[in-house]
Amino acid sequence: MVFGRLTGLMSNDIAIDLGTANTLIYVKGRGIVLNEPSVVAIDRATEKVLAVGADAKAMLGRTPTGIDAVRPMRDGVIADFERTEELLRKLILKVQTRRFLVKPRVIVCVPSGITEVEKRAVRDSVEHAGARDTFLVAEPIAAAIGVGLPVERPTGNMVIDIGGGTTEIAVMTLNGIVNDTSIRVGGDKMDEAIMQYVKRTSNLLIGDQTAEQIKIRIGSAHSADEHREMEVKGRDLIGGIPNTVTITSGQVREALQEPIGAIVAALHQSLEETPPELASDIVDRGIVMTGGGALLRGMDQLLRDTTHLPIRVADGALSAVVLGAGKILDDLVQFEKVLMRST
Repeated sequence: MVFGRLTGLMSNDIAIDLGTANTLIYVKGRGIVLNEPSVVAIDRATEKVLAVGADAKAMLGRTPTGIDAVRPMRDGVIADFERTEELLRKLILKVQTRRFLVKPRVIVCVPSGITEVEKRAVRDSVEHAGARDTFLVAEPIAAAIGVGLPVERPTGNMVIDIGGGTTEIAVMTLNGIVNDTSIRVGGDKMDEAIMQYVKRTSNLLIGDQTAEQIKIRIGSAHSADEHREMEVKGRDLIGGIPNTVTITSGQVREALQEPIGAIVAALHQSLEETPPELASDIVDRGIVMTGGGALLRGMDQLLRDTTHLPIRVADGALSAVVLGAGKILDDLVQFEKVLMRST
C-alpha cells in the first residue's frame, strides 16, 4: 500500500487512445492534455524523427524524396511497429511536464476485435516508448464509461464507436461485453471512397487531406440534409495539370454509400445477436454514438430510420474513449474487470 502511494507520487500515469487518425492522451490528475494526428515524419537517410502529430500531418503528400510522412496505424491497429514506437515516445515525452523517478503506468484503448499478435504489438510499442506497466481496454467499453453509461449494472448498454480505422459496436453489462461487432470501416474508408468517386466522376486526383475536408465540410449520410457545394482542387488525370471542380453534398452522399452501408449492416448484425432481455433495455435506453464518424451529418438520423431505435450522439464524441480510459486509470481496482486479458 505504501509503495503504491509512493509510486503514484513519483510517476505520471497516462491513458492513450491510440487511434488510426488521432492519438489522445489523458494524464492522471490533469485530464486530456494532448490530441494530435497519428502521423510521423522521418528522415530516410538518418531514420531521425523530424516531426510528429500536427506538424507531421501538414507534410502528408508534400514531402521531398528524402522525407517520409507516414501514418503508422491502419484499421485501428499497428501497421508500422517502429514508427508507432517513435510516435508514442515523442508524445509521452511531450505530456511529461517534469521528470519522474518511476516510469508511468499506461492504459491503451484498442479495437475489441484485436488479435493476440496485435495486442502484443501494442504492449511492446508502449513499453519500448517508456511505460512501466501496460493495460489494454476495448474501445467500446472505454467509450461507454467515458459518456457515463452504467456498465457495471445488470442492464444493457449499447455503443457505436466510429473511429478513423474501425467501427466498434458493442452491447455491455456487468463490466463486460456480451456481444460485439468490429469492422475495419471508419473515417479512412470514407475518405478513400470520396477520393475514388471524384477520380471516377470528375477525372480529378485528390489527396487524403482534401478528401477529409470534403467529408467534414459537405459530407452527409442522410438525404434530408441541406444542399451544400464545395470547390475541390487536384490534378486532372487527362490533361495532367492542376484543375478545380465543384462537388455537391449529394455527390458526397453517393460516394459514401458503401462504407456507411457496411456500418448499417454491422449494427443490424449486432442487434440480431443481442439477448432478448438486453434488447429490451436498449429499446428503453437507446444507443449512444461516439467517435469522429458519429459527427458526420445525418449519421444518427440514418441509423434511427433503419433501426427505429432512439440513437443519440454523445457530447464530446471525439474524446469519449480517452475519457473513459482516464476514469479507469483513476480507479483501476473498481474497473479491473474491464481490462483485456491476453495470453
